[in-house]
Amino acid sequence: RNKKKRKSKEASKLVESEAPAPAPAAEAAVPAVRASRLQFHTQLAHGSPTGRVEGFGSARELYAKIAEAFGIDPAEIMFCTLNTHKADMDKLLGAQIGLEDFIFAHIKGQRKEVEILKTDDVLGLTITDNGTGCAFIKRIKEGSLMDQTKMVCVGDHIETINGKNVSNRRHYEVAKMLKDLEKGQMFKLELIEPMKAFEKLEPRSKGGNLPEAKISRGRETLRLRTKGPATVEEMPTEVEEKAIKKVDELLETYMGIRDLELAATMVEAGRDKKNPDEFAVALDETLGDFAFPDEFVFDVWGAIGDAKQGRL
Repeated sequence: RNKKKRKSKEASKLVESEAPAPAPAAEAAVPAVRASRLQFHTQLAHGSPTGRVEGFGSARELYAKIAEAFGIDPAEIMFCTLNTHKADMDKLLGAQIGLEDFIFAHIKGQRKEVEILKTDDVLGLTITDNGTGCAFIKRIKEGSLMDQTKMVCVGDHIETINGKNVSNRRHYEVAKMLKDLEKGQMFKLELIEPMKAFEKLEPRSKGGNLPEAKISRGRETLRLRTKGPATVEEMPTEVEEKAIKKVDELLETYMGIRDLELAATMVEAGRDKKNPDEFAVALDETLGDFAFPDEFVFDVWGAIGDAKQGRL
C-alpha cells in the first residue's frame, strides 16, 4: 500500500497547476484520405539525396515508402529521427509527425558481438522498437553494467541474445529476456549499429532541395496508428503531453521500455474513463498483448488523473 502511495505521489508531480485539458474537438481529426496524401521530405541519415514520401498511415507503411524511395529493403531501416541526422533519442519518430518535419532514416550498419558477465540484477538498458520488429537501445543508465561495456551504444539494434534471434520481437519481449538473464553468468549479444556517415562516400545533399512552398498548418501533426488510418490532428495539449511523458517514464520503471506511441495510446484510452477498472478493460481491449501488471495500470491511471485535474 505504501509503495502504491509513494508511486502515486511521484505521478502527482506530473503537472504544474494548469486548467484541465479541454475535451478533444471532433473536428480536429481530419479524414484519413487527406492525411494520407500529405508529402514529407526524407533522407538516409548517413547521407543521401532527398526523397519524398506520402500515402502512409502507420510506421510500417512509412518505412516501406522510405525504402521504396531509396531502393533499399524496409528491414534495413532501424529507426527514424525528426529534423536531425544524428541518432538523437529525444528526436525519435513517435506517434506524431509535425507537418513540416523532415524525416531521417537510420539504416543498419556494422555488426558487432559482445560477451558480458552479468554482475548485477539490473543491466541499465532501456529498450524501444520501431514498430516493425526492430528493438534497439534507447537509453543506457549512467554507471550501470552496460554503461561500463563501451561496445554497447545507444541506437544499437539487439539482433540476438545468447544466439537466439530476437529480430522480430517487440521491445517488451526483448526487455524481459534481458531482465531474465541469470546473474553471475556470461551472456552474449549480437548488435547492429546504425550506419555512420563515413561508411558511405556520397555526401549529404545540402539545403536547397527542401520544400519550395512549406506546408504551414500551425500546430497540426499527422498521428500514425498501429491499427486504423492516420489522421491529421492538433498537437496534444500541454497537459496531455505531460501525461504521455509520465506514462512513458512509468513504462521504463515497470517494463524497461520506452514507447511514446504506446504512452499516447494509453493516455487516449483513459481520456473518458471513470475509474481504474474501466481503464484496465479499455487497455486490455486495445493492448491485450502486453499483460501489464495491475500496479502499473493503477499508477498510469493516477498519472492520467493528475494531468486531467491539473494537480501539482
